[in-house]
Amino acid sequence: MSFFSKRLASTFTMKSVPTKARHNIPLPSSSFPSGFLLGGIHAGVKKKAGVPDLAVILSTSEQPTTAAACFTRNAFKAAPVLVSDEILTKNGGYARAVVVNSGCANAVTGKQGIDDAWAMVKATDSLLSPSASSSKFEHETLVMSTGVIGQNLPISKILAGIESQSPSKKETCVLGSDFKAWELAAQAFMTTDTFPKLRSRVFSIGGVEYRMAGMDKGAGMIHPNMGPASTSFSSGPKQLHATLLGCIMTDAAVSPRSLQSALTYAVDRSFNSISVDGDMSTNDSIYVLANGAASNGRVIDEETDKEGYEIFKKELTDFAADLAKLVVRDGEGATKFVTVTVKGAPSYRDAHNIASRISTSALVKTALYGEDANWGRILAATGSVPLQPTSANTPPPTIDPTKVSVTFLPSDGTSALPVLVNGEPEKVDEVRAKEILTLEDFEIVVDLGMGMDGEAKYWTCDFSYEYVRINGDYRS
Repeated sequence: MSFFSKRLASTFTMKSVPTKARHNIPLPSSSFPSGFLLGGIHAGVKKKAGVPDLAVILSTSEQPTTAAACFTRNAFKAAPVLVSDEILTKNGGYARAVVVNSGCANAVTGKQGIDDAWAMVKATDSLLSPSASSSKFEHETLVMSTGVIGQNLPISKILAGIESQSPSKKETCVLGSDFKAWELAAQAFMTTDTFPKLRSRVFSIGGVEYRMAGMDKGAGMIHPNMGPASTSFSSGPKQLHATLLGCIMTDAAVSPRSLQSALTYAVDRSFNSISVDGDMSTNDSIYVLANGAASNGRVIDEETDKEGYEIFKKELTDFAADLAKLVVRDGEGATKFVTVTVKGAPSYRDAHNIASRISTSALVKTALYGEDANWGRILAATGSVPLQPTSANTPPPTIDPTKVSVTFLPSDGTSALPVLVNGEPEKVDEVRAKEILTLEDFEIVVDLGMGMDGEAKYWTCDFSYEYVRINGDYRS
């Protein structure tokens, strides 16, 4: 422990951080999508022996595997982000593998970092079995890295680890399709995470049953702002958008353009709606692979199969939100999981921007840790966000303070606590307020009262002394 951390610990009485291991739940192997092999091993990136730090995910489906991604908008995009975007763009939204290392971000590492990312891609490509549907692609692997920025990868160890996962090497290959294999892969994503974040679900479209499963990681340096890969069918601007990484797999068949469209929509309402500390990473990336192993001939597409696409988009959005919430629950030093809902705004974007500002306010987050219903800080954050013009020729709307209401909603089903109603402060029962904020989960609702249907949710956590300790000691 550093001198600063020891001094902090001796100065303040720290509230204990609730255990988070309960969020690591066993899942039935039957709930995982077919046509995938994956696993995690210790390759030697992390110092502690035996800790998984390298994950390999392979699609074994005979059907084409489509892929989509959303990447960080940080100017210092890590080498894996640049390389993966190039592969997706060149392939037009197809990829059959993902390789992930933890312990080193391979960010701000110059030409060597790019070379190392390509080396990981090529080594993982060699694990894929020949496929007629993808023989036209030179590279079919997407890569992710997470850990300390500005350090080069121990690339020889990583390449040896990847090679050990060749299905022909029975003595070293751990790749599988059961819960253990999926959990090992999820563990290999982790840095300061306290539990592997893995979920699965089964859903139906037109009487056909599909499966979706995925994992993510993140506990610090969490305030993603991700956008679509630079593929030609991506909507919106073509620029790219502890670290947030996530990978979702499904055995549905989805066209490349529709997979990207669905992921872009889902990410905005999930991973782009969480904050631990307000810091955007250089490596934030979310990938989706759809291998068609359970497709029964149906290819989901937003133009030719609108009904199927809408169902798939909703399932993906809900699933992404489930994964994103796990990141907030595992926020470094976090003792609270707080949902911030903003409604009555002119648009979803306005509501989202305000919810983001509330969720990243250090004053709000420290009040949450202190279990203090200091709603004045919430209002100050709300009022600091300018609303967007509804058209090019009209001035932006403004918030009317006399219409705004703020309410605390407990998660235990007991009555809500209004603290501001139509701009008028309520006589707050401080004992009741303390009861709500003592809960691990609760919600803050800000109604702008503008008579419009713009509504958005953000998920955040508190700032504790433990957060400072973790980040003060991060590199040591």
